[in-house]
Amino acid sequence: MRGGQSLAEALENYLAEWSERTGIVVETWALPATDVPARVSSGVMVAMTEALSNVELHSRARVVSIAVTVGKSGLRLTVSDNGQGFPAAGAGRGIARMRAAFAEMGGSLSVNSVHGEGTTVSGMVPRQR
Repeated sequence: MRGGQSLAEALENYLAEWSERTGIVVETWALPATDVPARVSSGVMVAMTEALSNVELHSRARVVSIAVTVGKSGLRLTVSDNGQGFPAAGAGRGIARMRAAFAEMGGSLSVNSVHGEGTTVSGMVPRQR
């Protein structure tokens, strides 16, 4: 991360800047308390910036909730908004980029959207053995 920042610090800074710029409230449920490998940190940042770009451009959300946790099984990312949602066929290049970032880390990413209720992006990267 920039200048030796931890993933949690990088996310906190990015989320604060993004919220201030867009006027969309960010609720941070959890950020990693432990160090995360640089390769995983950069993949998480790619997915986070892409997810929030989609929220900003398409969702009409007022609130987005963020959780990034690290446990025995690995890293888990959740980005959930209260926007308008979209039909499954509406998944575009941004979602493909998020999935590719998680696939490169050996993980997976899913997007669940309910029209009129919002969208949740969930990613998982298994712990490296």
